[in-house]
Amino acid sequence: MCNLTDNVVMARSGSAADTEAVAGFVRHHCASHAIELDGDGTLDVKIVARILNKINYENKNANNGTGLGCYAICAGWDEKLGAQVYSCTAGGNMVKTPWTTDGSGSTYIWGFLDSEFKEEMTREECEKYVLKALTLAMAVDSSSGGCARLCTVNKDGCFRQFIKGDELERQLGEIHFKSGGGLGGGVVYGEKSGGVAI
Repeated sequence: MCNLTDNVVMARSGSAADTEAVAGFVRHHCASHAIELDGDGTLDVKIVARILNKINYENKNANNGTGLGCYAICAGWDEKLGAQVYSCTAGGNMVKTPWTTDGSGSTYIWGFLDSEFKEEMTREECEKYVLKALTLAMAVDSSSGGCARLCTVNKDGCFRQFIKGDELERQLGEIHFKSGGGLGGGVVYGEKSGGVAI
């Protein structure tokens, strides 16, 4: 996850190299565009999402014709429309949606996200909802996680949280790893069985 502007963040999935490169180009174009604006130079979230989408679309034949592996969620807050979420695909599609998910663990949590989403959540409710979705994905997808990084963007700014893996709620009876002091210093136990392995 990275900031594209002060009020817009990008959650990335796909090729790390492609997503980082696209984020860098988007930041460059946004900074150039902000110089031209009157006032504080804050860009609308939709404009930032369109810039990201345009870069993806214009490079659909990159990487020897396979296109960029850049799947992104572009989300933020602006004075005009408030909170917004856009799903931006590698092929150049951009969809505004109340919520979205992407990445290897996303297929496991669509049902949860759909059934538990509600309009007008408080910040605390929204962060709890997202954290629960992350831990569910991490429980069944080995490429999702180890820790959680939350980013909340609202009218007051951009707020980040880092939650270590051993502080996350366990899901689906998974084993819990308590970090130790170096190699071999961890303790793994099954919460229901009470079994221990070092």
